[in-house]
Amino acid sequence: MSVDEEEEEVHVAEGGAPSHHPVAPPDELFDISTTVDPSYIISLIRKLLPITQLDSCTFGGVDHSNGDHKSGMDYTEEKPVLHSDGKRSPSRNESEVMDMRQQIDEHGVPAREEAWEEYGCILWDLAASRTHAELMVQNLVLEVLLANLTVSQSVRVTEICLGIIGNLACHEVLMDTIVSTNGLVQTIIDQLFLDDTQCLSEASRLLALCLQGNECVTWAKALLPDRVINRLLWIAENSLNPLLLEKCVGLLLVILESEKGAAPILLPPLVENGVIKLLIGLLDFEITLLTRERSPERLPVLDTILRAIEALSTMNDHSQEISSNVELVQLICNLIKFPDKMEISESCVTSAVLLANILSDVPNMAFDMSQDLALLQGLFSILPFTSNDAEARNALWSAMARLLVKIKETEFGMLRLCQYVSSLVSSCDLFEEDLLDQGPDCADKHEISDADRTKSNSTTTALRKMVSILNQWNSSKDIPRDKDAIEEHCPDDAAVLRMLELCHKYI
Repeated sequence: MSVDEEEEEVHVAEGGAPSHHPVAPPDELFDISTTVDPSYIISLIRKLLPITQLDSCTFGGVDHSNGDHKSGMDYTEEKPVLHSDGKRSPSRNESEVMDMRQQIDEHGVPAREEAWEEYGCILWDLAASRTHAELMVQNLVLEVLLANLTVSQSVRVTEICLGIIGNLACHEVLMDTIVSTNGLVQTIIDQLFLDDTQCLSEASRLLALCLQGNECVTWAKALLPDRVINRLLWIAENSLNPLLLEKCVGLLLVILESEKGAAPILLPPLVENGVIKLLIGLLDFEITLLTRERSPERLPVLDTILRAIEALSTMNDHSQEISSNVELVQLICNLIKFPDKMEISESCVTSAVLLANILSDVPNMAFDMSQDLALLQGLFSILPFTSNDAEARNALWSAMARLLVKIKETEFGMLRLCQYVSSLVSSCDLFEEDLLDQGPDCADKHEISDADRTKSNSTTTALRKMVSILNQWNSSKDIPRDKDAIEEHCPDDAAVLRMLELCHKYI
């Protein structure tokens, strides 16, 4: 190999074009920078054309030769090649269509569907990139997918189409194009009436994304008909698949959290059709399963249900209905009292926040709850899981303060008082770590925000009540007591002193 050849080979390896492969003129280059060859993406889109359209079209890419952005189904005209013997060779587009027809003739429809699925999955992955997604939309991938959703009888094809659109919907810049594609919004809504789990999961994911975009009102209005509302609730109530249930309840959660978008439009019919009762029923079912066996795939379902109920508990028009539901309150308390919280930590944090909201609406519940030592201990044990969430930590301290202030330690017998003191002392490390994390908020009460002041007030209230309980224990030491009855629960004096010092430090 000559030196020139070696240099050319190095140039090619480094990404340059060899001299006998001249660079295309600027007006023929794509104006989108992508790590994937645009012509490859365009060829994939062509291959997704429904079989029924192969006889009636040739499919070109983006043409910039005249400065106009023509793409996708703005079919480019390619003249066939005539050989010296007068025989005609097909154009490139015709060759692709002939190859696809030949694949169908030789292998049958299943082979064609298998190839379609392969190409579709590649585009599904590529659509996660904004650059690739924009190129795909410029080349009318939405129209191709809409055509497939309209004519395809394959649930796998439908799933892939919804998945690709779902990834496209992740990019806010493309949301207007999705909505403006004639017939696409209603076609997507219609997919909710399929009976395939994977299709329903992708449809729910796609709708949840669209309801979070700048066209959320358009999508909310599309979901407004009673038959669609009832279908959403029916899917959530009857789904046995954890992923589908998570996606469907997640869609409801997005609606509930969209205060200025979807919620004003969709919440009234959802409540009218029983969404609150549905969510509480689903929570009951998931907690029942949790007590029998902890299945990791169901844990996200539990947390999504709780977040949806929490969202309702913050709404003025529905908070009382949530807070006054005895069954719900009992379920929340049972979850908080779960002994091993590591796997369900997110759900426990959400439960604590929900309990704080309930106690804020119905403060009379606090006294009965304060008599449940296991509930208090459960709240204490959630503290480590709120270290990265200031709002959740604030809500947790608020719930603890509301319960602690209702404790009448002066009326307790020694055994009962001993149990409460032991619970506080055994959680000393948890309190200390959390208070250290709060740092200046507890030590410096000057120039703090209203939110911080509320947190500080809740923390201070709780700590002062803890001091009162501990002092009551210390002052009762000289009173004759049944040592045999309390020996098992009696806390160590040094541990009590340490807890007192900690409380005084942050009051």
